[in-house]
Amino acid sequence: MRDWVSHAMPHLIVVPVALPMLAAAVMLLLGGQRRAQALVGILSGVAGLIVAVALLQWADTRATSEAIGVYLPSNWHVPFGIVLAVDRLSALMLVLTAILGVASLAFAAARWDRAGVHFHTLFQIQLMGLNGAFLTADLFNLFVFFEVTLAASYGLLLHGSGRARVRSGLHYIAMNLLASVFFLIGVAMLYGVTGTLNMADMARKLPLVPIGDRGLLHAGAAILGVAFLIKAAAWPLNFWLAGAYAAAAAPVAALFTILTKVGVYALLRLWTLMLPSEEAGAASFAGEALVYIGLVTLAVGAAGMLTVKQPRRLAGFSIVVSAGTMLAAIGFASVALIGGALFYLLASTLAGAALFLLAELIERSREMRPAPRDFHDDEADRVPAYVVPDVPERRERLEEEAPVGQAIPGTMAFLGLAFAACALLVAGLPPLPGFLAKLAMLRALLEPSGTVPAAAAWTMFALLIASGLLSTLAFSRAGIRFFWAPRGRPVPKLAMAESAPIAALLLLAAALTVLAEPALRYSQATARSLLDPTQYIESVMAAVPRSR
Repeated sequence: MRDWVSHAMPHLIVVPVALPMLAAAVMLLLGGQRRAQALVGILSGVAGLIVAVALLQWADTRATSEAIGVYLPSNWHVPFGIVLAVDRLSALMLVLTAILGVASLAFAAARWDRAGVHFHTLFQIQLMGLNGAFLTADLFNLFVFFEVTLAASYGLLLHGSGRARVRSGLHYIAMNLLASVFFLIGVAMLYGVTGTLNMADMARKLPLVPIGDRGLLHAGAAILGVAFLIKAAAWPLNFWLAGAYAAAAAPVAALFTILTKVGVYALLRLWTLMLPSEEAGAASFAGEALVYIGLVTLAVGAAGMLTVKQPRRLAGFSIVVSAGTMLAAIGFASVALIGGALFYLLASTLAGAALFLLAELIERSREMRPAPRDFHDDEADRVPAYVVPDVPERRERLEEEAPVGQAIPGTMAFLGLAFAACALLVAGLPPLPGFLAKLAMLRALLEPSGTVPAAAAWTMFALLIASGLLSTLAFSRAGIRFFWAPRGRPVPKLAMAESAPIAALLLLAAALTVLAEPALRYSQATARSLLDPTQYIESVMAAVPRSR
């Protein structure tokens, strides 16, 4: 049995890419049968989640004793063929993507998938592109999966039509096309210098690049880094994110919370692969640049949360805060700091997705009109107080007869508690995992680093605390505005398909508090393997085609 599992597990590496691609093809054959498409999508998402969890467990146990998992779809020798590799980091991102995919699909099944014919097909193509980007081990296929993801995201962003979506979609498309151009230029320059596009092979050949070509190498790496920074929503090229994500349909925006993490993932992967091969001066400069870009992005995102009133934009700027925190942590090249940041990535992504879904329900309740006020006097006692006209005599009679206090409707209680949980997660307040992740990062910043100035560490230390304070103020103001101050608003009705995904995401985030020790141990082990990529490089280069 164990031999069969060890033989079958490598073949599961291709499943996260092949499964949504197959599901998308089936959906095209189903035509306009929305319910059948939704069923296929959810079944595919659940199966993908099971496979992702199995790969995570396999990558964790395999990394401690053997090489990482490598699969050659074309069965060609490395570095000439397509290579898929799964380690702790890629497996973690696969699980996170699958969770968001299932939750978003379940939420969309209540109403949003009716707004367009090809919603489910585009959604599966988006999942295929995301999973492929996390699994690929060469730059060319990383570009291919980036473009697959972006092509699907263009359609999903415009899903439901409307002027706001078209306007924001144009900004989104323009910025991502610019990033794609930079991507191609950077890849071409790196290929011209190293003669390879396989990331592991490139890491091996970097020390062999002649001194005269070092300038071209650094220029290509910088251009490629700019492309990833645009996709990661780094300042100053992140002005498009809050508007685009706010305009998108709620389940689309929830999935988009992992979309910016693709840029962060690519930076983390390439930065750690190339770091040991670069000379100290270039590595130090690149690290400091990442730190300061991340710190400014973090500050801009935290300040942006105070300037907005719509819950969707509040969620959008929380994504910017998360991206800035990750970018700054990468630049420090510290195992403890990157490990804490990866744990923070889990909590903040789950919270951001839940907040986008929750924002849809909050805004829907604000758009509902109060009950008609043309009722007779004998009906006054049977109508809730919030729809009673402001007639002094009637108000006094109702206040005398009403019991002390007022029961909170179950729907509003759920919305309020879910909003409070999102606020605690984003702001990093106890007892949820956002606090534990920030505590781990703050502790790591107190340890001196040899590559980044101490002033940058203290600046990030202060910004992590300040961003939590600003996030708390922004969420408190929004909570008062949406749940406390309004009067005369009817209670919205929620479908189980809409409330269950939000509850599931928040419960998963809360479970990270209970499982904080193994989760932090996993993230620290992930960071350790990233900063020492020897095992990744050797595993990819040692992969051999199977005999036919």
